Amino acid sequence: MELNAGKQFKVLKETTIAPKSVHRGYAMRTLYINVGTGEIKEKPVSEDMKKRFTGGKGFGLKLLWDAVKPTTRWNDPENEINIAMGPICGNTNYPGSGKSLVVSLSPTTGIPIDSNVGGYFGPYLKFGGWDALELQGKADSDVIVFIDSNTGLIQILEAPQNLPGDTHLLAEELTRAFAQDEQDLQAVSVVSSGRGAEHTYLGLLNFSLWDKRRNGVRVKQAGRGGIGTVFRDKKIKALVVHFKGVHQNLNDAADPAAVQRIGLKLHKEIIVNDDKQCKMRRQGTAHLMEVMNDYDLLPTKNHQYGQDPKGPELASWVWEKLFSQKLPDGCWYGCTLACAHAVDNFELKTGPYKGTKVCVDGPEYETAAGVGSNIYCYDPEGILEINFYCDTYGIDTISFGTITGFLMECWEKGIIDASKTEGVDLTWGNWKGACEILHKMAEGTEFGKLVGKGVKFLAEYFVNTYGADPQYMKDIALHGKGLEQSQYISKESLAQQGGYYLTNKGPQHDEAWLIFMDMVNNMLPTFEKKADALHYFPMFRTWFGLQGLCKLPWNDIEPADNAKWPEPNKVPDHVKNYCDLYTAITGEPLDWDGLIIQSERVYNFQRVFNLRMGHGLRNDDYPPYRAMGPVTPEEYESRKERYDKQLSEKLNLKPETMSTAEKIAALRKYRLSQYESLVDAVYKRRGWNNQGVPTVEHLQKLGMDLPEVIAVVKQHL
Repeated sequence: MELNAGKQFKVLKETTIAPKSVHRGYAMRTLYINVGTGEIKEKPVSEDMKKRFTGGKGFGLKLLWDAVKPTTRWNDPENEINIAMGPICGNTNYPGSGKSLVVSLSPTTGIPIDSNVGGYFGPYLKFGGWDALELQGKADSDVIVFIDSNTGLIQILEAPQNLPGDTHLLAEELTRAFAQDEQDLQAVSVVSSGRGAEHTYLGLLNFSLWDKRRNGVRVKQAGRGGIGTVFRDKKIKALVVHFKGVHQNLNDAADPAAVQRIGLKLHKEIIVNDDKQCKMRRQGTAHLMEVMNDYDLLPTKNHQYGQDPKGPELASWVWEKLFSQKLPDGCWYGCTLACAHAVDNFELKTGPYKGTKVCVDGPEYETAAGVGSNIYCYDPEGILEINFYCDTYGIDTISFGTITGFLMECWEKGIIDASKTEGVDLTWGNWKGACEILHKMAEGTEFGKLVGKGVKFLAEYFVNTYGADPQYMKDIALHGKGLEQSQYISKESLAQQGGYYLTNKGPQHDEAWLIFMDMVNNMLPTFEKKADALHYFPMFRTWFGLQGLCKLPWNDIEPADNAKWPEPNKVPDHVKNYCDLYTAITGEPLDWDGLIIQSERVYNFQRVFNLRMGHGLRNDDYPPYRAMGPVTPEEYESRKERYDKQLSEKLNLKPETMSTAEKIAALRKYRLSQYESLVDAVYKRRGWNNQGVPTVEHLQKLGMDLPEVIAVVKQHL
């Protein structure tokens, strides 16, 4: 597609809303677009909304709450996709400040899902004077939404039928179509999904940035919960934003000099310490691979095991050699952590693009583990192939890895075979078989659609259709609330089981990662300490989503003297940085307690939102047993010494006199009782009743006692 070909697209609706300068981090307005009716308007942000919901994820949830009813389902026109940024988002001084938060009702869970994503779209949207974009309605045929943040032009365009369906082609074409010239390519960002999102519930959104050193588009993913599926159901082919003129203080900070000073402090820490710590600038999150394998935490064969002798074949040094080095791989300006690595000139071996050389964004740890060790694939090229096709088809790699591990275990147990998989061989380690599933998802075959409904659906389907054992299916289908678990072994850490399953949206890793504190360092020996951690860390991490921040600069790079501070796991010097940064940009004071309260307001609001949608009680907060302990004799025997010791010391049993089945049953009973006690302690610490409902008193204390919120809570008291 030629440069500036966007002018040739048929305009279905357009308007111009004058750009507005951001003041101290906020524009105090949101942009509403209904792709069904063509309505485009600005909506004010009140001081009350700003105070209660802060920004980012908070704004997205509030807009969604106001738009839907308790009966709304993910594919109803009134469901929304909301993209919101937060007051800190877009500053170019502090590393990790380019994040957007995407909120919608999830196809897999039926409740609000939020996903944190990089790329240039959010900041570029913000600089046109918007705190959030609210997308509603359902178009009759594919449309493109174009927003020019420099001129205020907003258009709903007819998407030409000859546009490609997959992101690596579509985002490149649209970037060129809406750029004014070659020098303007970096001023365009595209949000798109792919063909896989059209036929599955696992669709993701790709947010683009133009990489001028590679002379091509890179993408970052809003991956969890099927938001890309909602996007394509609404017949949105792409969102395109244009903004030219990024400079240092577009947030209009209250104290620009302080923003520079705080950012420079972290820049120096990264430059001096990263090579001695996590090596994020060379390896990204893939630096975790051998660490997790060494500590029995790397998911292997559908989370049955936590390590394997083949583990070093996927170690960080393997990925470091494959990643293109000496390129500043940040996903927003000014991020010296630069961990968004890629493998260039990778030649595809399967599917419609076989023989093509492409740039593969990643893999991140979650992808390398999920479609690597979890499906027993120790071929880096296989992982890269799956990574690429997941991204371009618009499929969440975390969910895909968890689902494929489940399918391969079912294949091993004889529950499914080639007659049920449209001929796909799902033997452990067969990454080409996994790719065949991806291609079937993109094509919309019967099996591809079945797989794309998620592991919760598959477990129930295999029971009802193939006569699989119901308890076994329930035990090994790794999901919570319908969302597939991410890629850490949680069965040896009670606190991490809570970190996964005592969450609002399902088992993902952005609320609490407590495995080392709990399992390795034994820092959380009591239920009360675990509950404190499961209060603080989810609230603290929620704050990144309110502000438009990436969490990685918080603890993947640490001050050299961090170990000397009280509670070093919280990286307290960096927490102070964030409070100071917020104040420097907004002009509003913020201390450690105030930070947590900002998050508690939104976290509790989201919990009530779940209740409003018919979920969110205690019975929604339980893990499948695979996430808690050994399901099979093989799992037990792989950690026999550890489990026998627990039976002897904690239950005063004599394991030498027991069969493996008896030991599994005794351990299961014990671990289930421990989890019940954990739930009680966490609910109490969070200010919820014993069914997981926030109390009226707690909501009043937080200032989240809105009449509509209290009305929902009172229905459950």
